[in-house]
Amino acid sequence: MEKIKVGIIGFGFMGHNHADMVQSFDEMELVAVCDTNPEQLTDVPAGVKIYDNADDLLKEDINVVIISVPNPLHKEMTVKAARAGKHIICEKPAAMSVAEFDEMVKVTQGCNVMFTIHHQRRWDYDYRRMKAVFDQNLVGDVYIIKSQLYGVNGNMHDWHIYPEMGGGMLYDWGVHLIDQILQMVPSEIDTIFADVKNVINEKVDDYFNIIVRFKNNITAEIELGTYYLTPKRGWFIGGNKGSAMIDDFSGAGKIVRTKHLLKNVPGKITMTAAGPTRSFGPPEPGLLYEEPLPDVECSHRDYFVNFINAYYGKEELMVKNDQVRRILRFLDAVRESARTNKAIKFE
Repeated sequence: MEKIKVGIIGFGFMGHNHADMVQSFDEMELVAVCDTNPEQLTDVPAGVKIYDNADDLLKEDINVVIISVPNPLHKEMTVKAARAGKHIICEKPAAMSVAEFDEMVKVTQGCNVMFTIHHQRRWDYDYRRMKAVFDQNLVGDVYIIKSQLYGVNGNMHDWHIYPEMGGGMLYDWGVHLIDQILQMVPSEIDTIFADVKNVINEKVDDYFNIIVRFKNNITAEIELGTYYLTPKRGWFIGGNKGSAMIDDFSGAGKIVRTKHLLKNVPGKITMTAAGPTRSFGPPEPGLLYEEPLPDVECSHRDYFVNFINAYYGKEELMVKNDQVRRILRFLDAVRESARTNKAIKFE
């Protein structure tokens, strides 16, 4: 079985990550990299060819191109690579609009090349643990899912500060957080309501809160803030048989259950700092108990394992074009909701 020969267009932060990943697989060989900034090319691995022009790289004897250029260039580079007969892995977000993505899909299909987007965070450990909670029905009928990402650094960087370049958090982390929720909940979406803000960044979003109401009666909340000043990667899933939670990227968390429900009968009212209450008073000793979250085996390598197997015809690509298109439509609905302050009917 011949190795898959790979070229990378765009050798910045993600381009370097892709190079390391490719070189970790026996089935793949990194042949060439390309970047217009010579400073990005000072540490290219030995034996790998260097280009400053994508057209020249595409003349190389390679099978697959990884596109990790700024967002507005995704369409141009995808079309060029497809017409050169190369299979394509493109960084997210796939395109600047649904219309752009539709053109990319049309060209790649016409050229009969594989085309997929790098949604590697489907294999994040924290996400996979919570997806296992959901898939295994470990907290019963789910009514709420919360996905939270809070940071302290605040400011965007490099080209991410420019709206015309696809800057801001919706296009950056938002795409991943949305994809995770859409992959977790097997339902059409009824409505999307969103608040998007520029807190300390003048031109691009650095905070958003998105409420998704699915047609299966599950609600999901996706919240991100780069200037939250309480750093956290959080998850919460509430069901009628328990609650599951995670507090960081390591996936540390728990499932919490109650031994019995409060009986709605006359009895002593609990006095709390908030006044008399039964439902929100401190729990009686031993009422709540904890269970471990299910363990999972996953890593970002799994994205490339799937791609390699798909390349050799052993399985289908897991990141499919219709899923990616749904994310781009979702982003349009988020912006429309934030602009109009109204819930948007989606599907």
